[in-house]
Amino acid sequence: MNKVAIITGGGSGIGQATALRLAEEKVNIVVVDVNEKGGNETVELVKKLGVDSIFVKADVSKQEEVKNYVKKAVEKFKKVDYFFNNAGISGSGKFYLDTSLEEIDQIVGINLMGALYGARYVAECMLKSGGGSIVNTASSAGVIGQDSVVTYSATKHGIIGLTKSLVAEYAKDGLRVNAIAPGPTETPMVREFYAANPEMKENATGGIPQKRLGTPEEVAELVTFLLTSKAQYINGEVVRIDGGFTNTK
Repeated sequence: MNKVAIITGGGSGIGQATALRLAEEKVNIVVVDVNEKGGNETVELVKKLGVDSIFVKADVSKQEEVKNYVKKAVEKFKKVDYFFNNAGISGSGKFYLDTSLEEIDQIVGINLMGALYGARYVAECMLKSGGGSIVNTASSAGVIGQDSVVTYSATKHGIIGLTKSLVAEYAKDGLRVNAIAPGPTETPMVREFYAANPEMKENATGGIPQKRLGTPEEVAELVTFLLTSKAQYINGEVVRIDGGFTNTK
């Protein structure tokens, strides 16, 4: 029987690339996104690779919608083996004291509360069937401090705390939880952010030893490795994938 993965933020970027990479491993995919067009596009691409997939629209900042996407996954596939807890937004790029309270609430709601809700309901489901594997999306801004992304950075530091603490509580019950910390990556979200803040792209690429942004496909390879049995004795790790960016800080 095929493994089953839930991917939040699966309608584009790293989420979509990971859905396609997992489909190559014959994993059935539950695509979760607030963007119906992108989510359904991912489903169609996944199905062309010979596995089954469904789309569930959800705003991950809303607890009931998170609960629903887990429910829909279990109704369709009877189980959840893998969870890529990935949905997130970056924000406007303004310095913290110039950032609106509404934007702060939105970033915290999606990036941190969405991840907490997802881990809560998916882990509960996994533990009923003996365990599973979760990969949370942190960021280079979750392992170092960066200007212009204070709230985003705070949420991504929180993701790392979530990762390590879940392992402390539930590794003995068969749960694996790891995090990835991507540096700047060529996703629609990052392109939009840099379009509004072009000087920050120059600063970012200049500070990356490999002198380029990462690709969603490169990150997807790492996520696939961490989710699957190839990494079955890796637990509670935060793996940086940033071209050496944070290594120089």
